[in-house]
Amino acid sequence: MSVSSKATTTWRGSLFEGSGEVAFDSSHIGTFPINWKARSEGSESTTTPEELIAAAHASCFSMALSKALADNGTPAEKLETTASVGFKPGVGITGSHLTLHADVPGLSDEAFQELAAGAKANCPVSQALAGIEITLDAKLS
Repeated sequence: MSVSSKATTTWRGSLFEGSGEVAFDSSHIGTFPINWKARSEGSESTTTPEELIAAAHASCFSMALSKALADNGTPAEKLETTASVGFKPGVGITGSHLTLHADVPGLSDEAFQELAAGAKANCPVSQALAGIEITLDAKLS
């Protein structure tokens, strides 16, 4: 079965003076403002394409690692993943850095690092982001 997820952006005005909003059509979780200033300078109240990619990357990686850990017979009690996606005006998206704090009883750090690296390489969002550098800092609690 194939699933298609949808979001719609409405933009008004030029890049620098305009603004818009992105709506999550599939989940109906809300509509969020977007603009160039937030994208190029940062914002605590307006989202960016990079924040949306970061959300997708953190959740996809966590799901992939959760499966790998369960398949290994060492299911996680908790995975907390933060993805930080960089953007530089005039250059574009510069990379994604995953930071993971995990509680996985009965697993050595060596095995944990191997499974985390595999999840980083093989989660579908990482594969979609193959054109940028993806780094991982993974720690067991």
